[in-house]
Amino acid sequence: MIETLRRWLGRPRQQAIRSRQLLDWLEEASQGFLVLDRANRLQHLNGRARRLLGISSEQVVKGRYLLEVVRCHQLEESVRKARSGDGRQRVSWTNSTVSPTPLHPEPIRSEPLEAIAIAGRNGSIGVFLQSRQSLQAQQDLHQRWVSDVAHELRTPLTALSLVTETLALNPDRKQEVQIERLQRELNRLQQLVADLLELNRLESSAAANRVESMGRVEIRELASQAWQSLAPLAEQRSVELVIESSGSHPVRGNASRLHRALLNLLDNALRYSPDETSVEVRLRQEGRWERIEVRDSGDGFSPEDLQHMFDRFYRGDPSRSRGKRVGSGLGLAIVEQIAHAHGGHIKAKNHPDGGAVVQLSLPANKA
Repeated sequence: MIETLRRWLGRPRQQAIRSRQLLDWLEEASQGFLVLDRANRLQHLNGRARRLLGISSEQVVKGRYLLEVVRCHQLEESVRKARSGDGRQRVSWTNSTVSPTPLHPEPIRSEPLEAIAIAGRNGSIGVFLQSRQSLQAQQDLHQRWVSDVAHELRTPLTALSLVTETLALNPDRKQEVQIERLQRELNRLQQLVADLLELNRLESSAAANRVESMGRVEIRELASQAWQSLAPLAEQRSVELVIESSGSHPVRGNASRLHRALLNLLDNALRYSPDETSVEVRLRQEGRWERIEVRDSGDGFSPEDLQHMFDRFYRGDPSRSRGKRVGSGLGLAIVEQIAHAHGGHIKAKNHPDGGAVVQLSLPANKA
């Protein structure tokens, strides 16, 4: 449908009415929409955005700066990140409507909002806005369902594991292959359940806003520790770790969570690297960001991989994998949630000299 709309708008005879028609459609949309120029001045906002932000139809806001109209520094920062090339940015906050004049007080209204900022041409930004009230209720229900199912699966899986361990003590020759296959599948299911619970915890609002147990974490040391967990698998295939960095690379974060993120990235790179090659980790600081790039020695990402690789349960082309292990399809989704919980982001690309690169960006700790 979207592609049909694009073709219709691209016809020469439609050029004259294209902009006006789009604005008319956006005005009637059920989602709020704002347009900002390169100087962060409002150029357009539709009726739904006015209602969500508590802006009356009589109030003139065109040409005013975003922060003058929407008192939300998180939104301002998200717009800045989107404009600087960090991809689409999502931000949530509670918008409070205050009385415009003390002589005619109005009730103060608060509403949880969510916005997605997307960069356009010449520094322009489009911001899509919606209420989080119904979305939060749906998300809470979904998280409870996933958590309940995962917990219920733990008990029978543990029981089955104990049975297979008992069978493996004195197996018949005919049973050895079946028992080994059963153990492998049970281990995979147990890892899947553990990953689901971990992802559910990360996506919960409590985990996303948790600041206790945050401290100074040295990324180079953490990367070396994470690789040690993979050393037996790497040694079997003669895959080495190469770390390129200069000086220290501290961030403020939860050491356990960041260890899990690096472990997932290194495990993914190891899985797609041929034998007798290397996995490269490049650490560098760019402004207020610490960039952690993990590059494998494989064939790189396909266009479909680049579009879906951070989706839940997505697995790339199995022919790319150099090992026998099969992931749960949740590893990179977990890394993305850990990045967001630390105020960072993640993206993927192909290296010009070959191989796939996943870049994790975290706020640098300059203290």
